Amino acid sequence: MILKPSFYQRDDVVSISKELLGKYIYTSFEGIKTGGIIVETEAYRAPDDKACHAFRNRLTERTKTMFLKGGTLYVYISYGLHRMINVVTSQEGKAHAILIRAIEPTIGIQKILERRNHEVLKYETMNGPGKSAKALGVDTNHDGLFLCNEENDIWIEDSGRVVLEDEIQIGPRVGMSIHTGPDAHRPWRFYIKDNKWVSKPKVVRYPNIPLDELE
Repeated sequence: MILKPSFYQRDDVVSISKELLGKYIYTSFEGIKTGGIIVETEAYRAPDDKACHAFRNRLTERTKTMFLKGGTLYVYISYGLHRMINVVTSQEGKAHAILIRAIEPTIGIQKILERRNHEVLKYETMNGPGKSAKALGVDTNHDGLFLCNEENDIWIEDSGRVVLEDEIQIGPRVGMSIHTGPDAHRPWRFYIKDNKWVSKPKVVRYPNIPLDELE
C-alpha cells in the first residue's frame, strides 16, 4: 500500500526517518519497475539545523521544494554529479526532509544493473544516495513530484514490516562540513543493523557532545 500523506505530514522528521526503514521505494519508467527496501536514511530539519539546505529557512530556487507539503520528492545534485533522493516531511512551509542513503534492491535487477553499468549485482550497486538514485532512474526532473499520487512513477509502499528500535543503528550524518559546527554531530543517521546494503562511510572521530545538546 502506498504511504499516505499523513505518514509524511508529521512534525518529527527524526522519527519518520527511522520509520522509513523497511519501507519499499519503487520507480516505473517505460513500463519497467525497479526498486527495493530503504535500509539507510538521514534527517534534516530547518530552521535550526545548520546541515540542512534550508538552514534559517533559506529559500532559494533549489530549496523551495523543501517548503512544500510532506510527501513531496526533493531531488538535488551533489558535487555537480550525483542526484540525491529526499522526501519532504511536515506541513507546507516547514523545510524538513529525509535523505534516502541506501536501498536493498529487490525488483527490476536487470534494469538496475544497466543503469549502474554493472554486470552483476554487488554491494556497490546501491550502497549510497547517488548510486541509489541512479539505479532507480531518478533525476532532477522528478523534483517536486508528490509520492502519494498513485498515478506518479515514483512512490513508497508500506511493506508491513516494522523495524524495531533494537534493529536500528544510530550515528552522525555523513559528509558534514567543518562549517556545520555542532550540528555535524547530530545522531540523525539511521540504518538497519547488519544489512549488507548499508553504506560504509569513512570513520570520522567526533568529539564527545552530550546528545541532549543535539536534539
